[in-house]
Amino acid sequence: MKLKKLSLRTRIFLGMIILVLLASILIAGVAIYQYKGETEDYHKQRLERKEIAIQRHINYVLRETSYPVTTEKIPLIFKDEIYKIAEVHSLQLNIYDLDGSLLKTSRATLTLDTLQICMRTEVLNELSNKAEHRYIEKSKENGETFQSSYSYILDQKFKPIAILNLPFLENDNFLSNELNEFLIRLFIAYSFVMLIAVAIAFWLSKYITKSLKTISEKINTTRLEKRNQKIEIEDASDEISILVNSYNSMIDELEESAVKLATGEREQAWREMAKQVAHEIKNPLTPMRLTVQNFQRKFDPSDEDIYKKVDEYTKTLIQQIDTMSSIASAFSSFAKMPAQQSETLNVVKTVKLALDIFNEDYIVFSSDTDEIIAKFDRTQLIRVVTNLVKNAIQAIPDTKEPKIVVSVQSQNNDVVITVSDNGSGVSEENKHKVFEPKFTTKSSGMGLGLAMVKNIVEMHKGSISFKSETNIGTSFKVILPKEN
Repeated sequence: MKLKKLSLRTRIFLGMIILVLLASILIAGVAIYQYKGETEDYHKQRLERKEIAIQRHINYVLRETSYPVTTEKIPLIFKDEIYKIAEVHSLQLNIYDLDGSLLKTSRATLTLDTLQICMRTEVLNELSNKAEHRYIEKSKENGETFQSSYSYILDQKFKPIAILNLPFLENDNFLSNELNEFLIRLFIAYSFVMLIAVAIAFWLSKYITKSLKTISEKINTTRLEKRNQKIEIEDASDEISILVNSYNSMIDELEESAVKLATGEREQAWREMAKQVAHEIKNPLTPMRLTVQNFQRKFDPSDEDIYKKVDEYTKTLIQQIDTMSSIASAFSSFAKMPAQQSETLNVVKTVKLALDIFNEDYIVFSSDTDEIIAKFDRTQLIRVVTNLVKNAIQAIPDTKEPKIVVSVQSQNNDVVITVSDNGSGVSEENKHKVFEPKFTTKSSGMGLGLAMVKNIVEMHKGSISFKSETNIGTSFKVILPKEN
């Protein structure tokens, strides 16, 4: 999972948890590092204390001995005392002469190998070169760490007479146990802290993103065509307040723009409507004018065919007047739809009733059931069906054997009405104009039928779509919810 795909709330939550984990690991690392440093200092200081105590003990023996304090007499002086010193101080010790040869050791048994009998040359050199005449050597054997301390044994005149070697084993068992106990306590404490951190991180991430979630929900519901509510958030941070104020300002500007746009579109629509009405009315007015002028010019009361001519002139005028009346009715129906009056009805029966006004025998009706109960406006449902069927009839050319299929189906909570024909179809360049007012491919009519159908369907919270192929036919599909 990529980090960018995670929500802000999840990223804040994970960030705080990771921060606590890193702090725990860092503190544990510092504790272990501190332990190692303290352990090293502890062994160093312990060896120094042992060395000082043994040197004092040796000096005491040298002061109390009856033997001359010389290098050659060291084995005699410490013949028995070396064991007492080792027992008192719980530490083995070796005494070498100034040339590095072993003089006396506190070990009960001695394997006389080269390392024990003679000191290495580099150790002698380091010891003599040190200003404090003291040298410590570290080594590891069988996984255990040893420190060997080398220092001079001085006589009463502070003259070196021998070299004292103290092999010291670094026993870390006690300190290791202390570290383990500390780490266990630290783990328990941080486990408790982790639980608290998870709770705080969850609450904090939820608190931080709560305002953003509110803003996001408001933005998702923002629409140009409706009145949008402003965001009101109390106790918001400065950043959130800036964002909320920006959104509220945008809502004000959006509402102002929507009003201007709606006004402009309404004015444009009425201008287009006025142009269309003027154009459609001019068409029948011209033949009416010519008919009246012709009647005026040729009127002769003595003509024996005068009544026949008057009848012809009258029929022509009535025909043009009916055309103008149908134009006015069509525009009136489109401009002002009647109020929706929904009622519970049988859609199958209602669609059959709408088809009864057509006498064409090539109109076929089908339904998967005899009864589909839904809630619609009966008049508007009939208007949708009749307009689609009229459109289908007019789309079929005279060169084809016409066929129109009207079907009604029930799909879940929707009613699906389909009107299919085998007409000329709709060309690709005209498909996007089908539901536009005043669009038509016929020689007569105003092109308001499909626009009105679309208006009715959308008022019922439904949808209308079509599929068409040139010279094959067109199929209109209306989907309406059963409850309105």
